Amino acid sequence: MKTKHLRLMQRAYVILFFCFMYLPIAYMVVFSFNQSKGYALFTGFTFKWYTSLLHNESILHALWVSLYLALFSAVIATVLGTAASLGIASMGRKSRLLVTNITYITTVNPEIITGISLMMLFVAYQRFASELDFLPDNIMGFPTLLIAHIAFNVPYVIFNVTPKLKQLDIKLFEAALDLGCDPRQAFFKVILPEISPAILSGFLISLTYSIDDFMISYFNCGTVETLPIAIYSMTRKKVSPEIYALSTIMFVVILSIILISNAMESRGYRRDQRALRGGDVK
Repeated sequence: MKTKHLRLMQRAYVILFFCFMYLPIAYMVVFSFNQSKGYALFTGFTFKWYTSLLHNESILHALWVSLYLALFSAVIATVLGTAASLGIASMGRKSRLLVTNITYITTVNPEIITGISLMMLFVAYQRFASELDFLPDNIMGFPTLLIAHIAFNVPYVIFNVTPKLKQLDIKLFEAALDLGCDPRQAFFKVILPEISPAILSGFLISLTYSIDDFMISYFNCGTVETLPIAIYSMTRKKVSPEIYALSTIMFVVILSIILISNAMESRGYRRDQRALRGGDVK
């Protein structure tokens, strides 16, 4: 009897948890098709907010800035984070532990502190450079945004790739060297395929975090406006249903990318398991 009550409580908790997490998203999706601008009563189904979104130049410009920024920063952060993970994996135990703990600081540090500290760094560098007359008066803009996003994305790539490197059997790399590969060929033919799922996961996390970021972007954007900053500016008056439509599109796209990535990983895992079973049979 107690076991039955416990299971009911567990199911109720899971249902409440998912309702708390996903009902607001469902509400947003539904009201992106609402005929009126109100968000208290659904008056009719329409696509006009999606059509209006395509003609809103300010929102579209902010969206493209966010996408460019997210793509460039995610690619660079993925390359730097993967290289850093390889370097950390080759360190001694004490050095590896020290570097890992330092890397953790950037992820647990509040974003407002990271944003303000980066802004102070850029302002100090700008003052120093302006005295030497080799930089313009104002460097705050897309370059500083890009550097800031790379800075807070690199640790997430490291924390995705490093565990995969720990699971990797170093004998595979040594076997590739014994079979005639040089270190570069062994890396690209043996190591990289093994850690590619972790690299892809780090890239996707960096991409979504960069698109979503507000606090760090706010302090380092200069005159550049990303999508979160544009939405924040609009909320001072009233949120337009166009924002609901844009958020719905972004949610569907990101969800599709995650599902496709998980499907590819599951397919690769099943293929590896079949290959292992085939090897056992032989």
